[in-house]
Amino acid sequence: MQITGFETSTIEAKRFSRAGEHISNIRIDHNSAVTQINRSSDRAATVEFRFTINYTGMGYIKIEGSIALDGEADQLINEWKSTGSMPNDTANMVHNAIVSNCIPTALLIARDIRLPPPFPLPRINIEKKAGPAPRSPSGPEFA
Repeated sequence: MQITGFETSTIEAKRFSRAGEHISNIRIDHNSAVTQINRSSDRAATVEFRFTINYTGMGYIKIEGSIALDGEADQLINEWKSTGSMPNDTANMVHNAIVSNCIPTALLIARDIRLPPPFPLPRINIEKKAGPAPRSPSGPEFA
């Protein structure tokens, strides 16, 4: 299977807390779920998804859309109908596409409605050096 298209159809976001209200120990949960798989042509299928970020007690962001897949559509649809799941390699590809496309959108939405970023930001810690390191008189240094 190969991804041939990605489309967002719905974006919903809500903040429950007031601006400036401090909430400690914020828990941020992510979830990507496939809601339906349909045939779009002989070799193609459309996977509908829902991606949610839940800020416990603060708000949520929900993004819905679809992914177009090209390849063994019959096998994918038959497995979806019989077990409600996809083959592991296809599921990994689909969920990685959902997350990699929705996280940047969610970051911008979170900024606009004043929710924390949906992933931990890196912490930068610059420490003062104790002093210049002693130089070795043995010759030139190559890196």
